[in-house]
Amino acid sequence: MASRYRVEQRHITHRGRKFHFVSYEGQPANQKRNQPASDHAWFLVNAGYRWEVMPQEPDAPPEETDRRLSAWIEREVFGEDGQP
Repeated sequence: MASRYRVEQRHITHRGRKFHFVSYEGQPANQKRNQPASDHAWFLVNAGYRWEVMPQEPDAPPEETDRRLSAWIEREVFGEDGQP
């Protein structure tokens, strides 16, 4: 049976910089590869790489998702001193 998951994308401009986030479907555990199950999640995508950011809340309004992604950018990209 095919998955009904729908990939989402969010483009956030924060402190004059542009960030691209993509949601990815969670995966069931794979015991043969010793990999645990994963939930749907948001990833930061840049230059062909992706980094997991936070769990995806499919029913959250887009404004709330943008707020949470912006808070993540502020904390993880700019850090305590506010410098990238």
